[in-house]
Amino acid sequence: MGAAQGTTIPRRDPAVVMRLARLGSFHQSRLSFMRILTRRMATENWKFSRPVFNIDEKGVGHAVYSAAGPQRTYSLVAFAHDLPSEKRSDRVIADAWDATFALFDGVPDAQDIERLAENVPLQEAGRVSESELSLSRANRSVRLWAHVVEALAGGRQPDLKQVRDVGYLMRTTAVYGSGKFGAADREVIADRPEMLAPFQAEMLSVYLTRAFVRDLVQHMAHVTGGGSAAVLAPDIARELGIGNSTGLGMAPYIINHPVLFNNWIMVREEAIARVRSVAVASDVEIAVFRETFQRALISIAAWHSEHPIQTAKLASLRKDLEALGRRIAGEDLRGDQPWNRLFLWAQAELGEDAQEFVASIMLEPYGALVDGLADCMADSNSDAFRIAGTMTVEQLRALVEQSYGWALNVDWDAPENCARAWYVSEEKLEPRLGERFSEPIAEYEQPLAPARDAAVLHTALAGWPDETPIAEVLLAHPEHRHSVRRAQISAIAPYGEIRDNTIGATVLPIDMLRCKLSFFGATHFDPRSDRWVRICMYAGAPYPEELTLGNEDDWVYPKGVTE
Repeated sequence: MGAAQGTTIPRRDPAVVMRLARLGSFHQSRLSFMRILTRRMATENWKFSRPVFNIDEKGVGHAVYSAAGPQRTYSLVAFAHDLPSEKRSDRVIADAWDATFALFDGVPDAQDIERLAENVPLQEAGRVSESELSLSRANRSVRLWAHVVEALAGGRQPDLKQVRDVGYLMRTTAVYGSGKFGAADREVIADRPEMLAPFQAEMLSVYLTRAFVRDLVQHMAHVTGGGSAAVLAPDIARELGIGNSTGLGMAPYIINHPVLFNNWIMVREEAIARVRSVAVASDVEIAVFRETFQRALISIAAWHSEHPIQTAKLASLRKDLEALGRRIAGEDLRGDQPWNRLFLWAQAELGEDAQEFVASIMLEPYGALVDGLADCMADSNSDAFRIAGTMTVEQLRALVEQSYGWALNVDWDAPENCARAWYVSEEKLEPRLGERFSEPIAEYEQPLAPARDAAVLHTALAGWPDETPIAEVLLAHPEHRHSVRRAQISAIAPYGEIRDNTIGATVLPIDMLRCKLSFFGATHFDPRSDRWVRICMYAGAPYPEELTLGNEDDWVYPKGVTE
């Protein structure tokens, strides 16, 4: 990825960006996957329809929502269930849900729906086919669901405060794609323009799921209230997103996909560098930034968590944003390189959460400058994982020292530095993080401690002459193959490695979760422990029938719906 013409400020050093505390402070931006999708759908004038809505008075049945782009149509096939309250669980080991979904490649016929009806409600216990691009499920937010149905059935709108406090009527507990359970592999859709950016199938599934959830709650209100039931006001409906419960299963993803992860971070850093390099900001650009800041304050004021780590981060963020507000209140955004000056001030005066907030909202006035970078975020480098056996020990040692230099002085035998171990649970085949010295898991450890393994490799290389081909080393010590591969990848993916200990006693997996989810476009991160988090997706977004070129991107931060 080359720098844009006129970019005079380089991207930040990976050693600064790739620390877990900073990655765990990222916010959504113009380059978030949800926004990439809504921009594309509006720009290309996608057409939406609901050809099937076969739901009975108990809220049981199925529906189909179709999204037709310039070349292809995708359809969400949704199944609604009558779930007893005692079976409702966000845990991955649940075996029943309020609703289950598949994103179908095309428009399903009756046979397709019959096949999906036999498999999709079973989720992992069923099987889908290459005609399906994703498999997902969701549970109701019970209290808000009951409140909205009761209010609408009684002819009135739901209480806005309750809507805002919860933020969603259903939350997904998994959205599977890329070949899981028989679904189409990523390669099947990777070359399609509308699927080029990462996770576009999954984002489309969630977007259509949100429309289904709104329609389902409205249906249940009409069942209860009949002709006197109210229609959910569009402004209130738009405040409702789709919740999501995300656990440890997502954390290893960014370790296991260094090239893809590099591309996400590098694109974001390139966008930041381009905006920092802007010589002079126009009045319109300054106005957009200031408006975005004020709207973001509304969102952050409504962001709540009971987890002590997030509570402290929110308090610090809000205090820092008061200082930021004072900073931008005057004429400081005029003059030479105003965004670079603001960025450097934030780096010096604010905490990491606020620093990354500034980095994200700085991009808002500059869609023309940064939005095209979305096409660089996928991983199409199939050769990256091929080990270059002719590389010399001297060359490899230099790569290890460049990407893992910080780890070479860590005492990896000290209990606090290797206290944790990643493994895969036998029951659900999902990643887990356990205590190495109190649980019998060490022999099942997954290679998710690249820094430790790189340090071991570096020590092993000391006994080999500099000119030795690395193939010779690996013939004698094949256990180092994965570390050699990662070190070589780092030459083309400088942002692909987390520059922190992923197995130490103080590691916070939620930092990895938040980083990945921020690229999805999530807001209102609410950790429930150091290992799982709730978020909200698409809150504020226009529904399919509302999506236009005027509202396709300007929906993340509220404009302020009044009581």
